[in-house]
Amino acid sequence: MSATLVQGAYVVAGLFFILALAGLSRHETARRGNRLGIAGMAVALVATVLAATFGAGGSGWLGLLLILVAMAIGAAIGLDRARKVEMTGMPELIALLHSFVGLAAVLVGWNSSYEVAPYPTIHDIEVFVGVFIGAVTLTGSIVAFLKLSARIPSRPLMLPFRNWINLGALALFLVLTIVYVAVPEHAVFGRHALLGLVTLLALALGWHLVASIGGGDMPVVVSMLNSYSGWAAAAAGFLLSNDLLIITGALVGSSGAYLSYIMCRAMNRSFISVIAGGFGVEGGTTADDTDYGDHREITAEGVASLLSNASTVVITPGYGMAVAQAQYPVASLTKALRDKGVDVRFGIHPVAGRLPGHMNVLLAEAKVPYDIVLEMDEVNDDLAATDVVLVIGANDTVNPAAAEDPTSPIAGMPVLRVWEATDVVVFKRSMATGYAGVQNPLFFRDNTQMLFGDAKDRVEDILKAL
Repeated sequence: MSATLVQGAYVVAGLFFILALAGLSRHETARRGNRLGIAGMAVALVATVLAATFGAGGSGWLGLLLILVAMAIGAAIGLDRARKVEMTGMPELIALLHSFVGLAAVLVGWNSSYEVAPYPTIHDIEVFVGVFIGAVTLTGSIVAFLKLSARIPSRPLMLPFRNWINLGALALFLVLTIVYVAVPEHAVFGRHALLGLVTLLALALGWHLVASIGGGDMPVVVSMLNSYSGWAAAAAGFLLSNDLLIITGALVGSSGAYLSYIMCRAMNRSFISVIAGGFGVEGGTTADDTDYGDHREITAEGVASLLSNASTVVITPGYGMAVAQAQYPVASLTKALRDKGVDVRFGIHPVAGRLPGHMNVLLAEAKVPYDIVLEMDEVNDDLAATDVVLVIGANDTVNPAAAEDPTSPIAGMPVLRVWEATDVVVFKRSMATGYAGVQNPLFFRDNTQMLFGDAKDRVEDILKAL
């Protein structure tokens, strides 16, 4: 396969990836964007495999056979995991997939360190930076997976002088890079010792960066790791002299970084603070023992009565709705109320769930009309004139402490002001705190009533009562 044909295929694949990102930016075109991304990856894979086997210096039929076997094994594992994973497990699956990208970048970097390059200095910098970014992505993604899957606590790790630890690691990385470039190529042992040292340094830094971030910021962390994996892929592209990998990595890295920035603004968080592992943040997200009084409970029949007499209803879903797989009965409830002439809308917080767009995907899956699914800023000012708000599985995103208590660990984070509505019904399994570990005063407000139990079962009970 000629180099010209390969480069042409890479241009086509790159265009598909750009169009895929454009399509994924809107609900209505997301499915098309996903198909374009799949098409781009198919073109890229075919061109790369043919170039590696039948191009200049290719490995021939034996190489093709080995590649196809490896692809078949990987595809079988991927299809099996994608088929079995629940939507609630998607955030941790994505975090785990990011770790594979980081591992690949580390392995490519180490392999490239044995090559004799025409431009040694540039090549050495590429190797060192690629291994560093890949190793940070690897352990950072593993920690995110462990937190999201509740295998380790979601609270932030608060080591003494942790900010200085991060800065010191970066400074040491720069020093090691300079030393690595200065060491002659024939000093193989010394160069590999330095590469091993920076690998260990980056693995420790990646672990510490994500471990230092609390559960309330984990959706941003997933987006941030997506960006890291993109830059790791771009670094691998430089080492492999693969233009498409550089382009694709840069697209993923820049779009992930921009999404993280948007989410940080939505949460009133410092972008630099989050990507630097909580730099400058001295407080943690821990529960307090403040006595907010007693909560009130309501039955499904009581909720049905409230909804029957309401003219405006806003539903604010959260991760609990995903866990209970309640999106389908919620969609049925929405249709039943709209058929009765009730104005029903959804208010989606930017970080509802544990993945950007988590709630939007669930509601689209249940065929809830796009035009009634509104972002937080679109619905917040209307909540004071709303008769009933149904909080289904949300907690931190509707916590008034964020707006009213400057000492709260989530102080300043914009939230849905559901407490301004006439009546608020909160669907929860228990009175436990949310993922950020912060108690929610909303549960004890005079206009709030708690409906305990599985969200799917309770919504179905309400439908029966209606």
